[in-house]
Amino acid sequence: MEKISPEDAAASPRVPELTLVTKSSCHLCHDAREVVSAVAGELGIPFTEASIDDDAGLAERFAEEIPVVLVDGVQRDFWRIDPVRLRAVLQQAMGAA
Repeated sequence: MEKISPEDAAASPRVPELTLVTKSSCHLCHDAREVVSAVAGELGIPFTEASIDDDAGLAERFAEEIPVVLVDGVQRDFWRIDPVRLRAVLQQAMGAA
């Protein structure tokens, strides 16, 4: 296991938790997936996808707002995902803005 010096750790940007909440048969979800994938890839951030079809809690919370983007568990965008806004939110979360 490689050790990271405190200086290197301080210089490394924090990686925010990025989640796209979707559902099946959702044309906006397809578009959102493309935007999130592109912006996350550009910034080197992994993202996960969660479906309200598989999670009753997510369905109750977001049923009328799908797709939804969460950054560190906080809702940041829904329906039509704006790549400029997403990039800015992620850069701020990384400490680069």
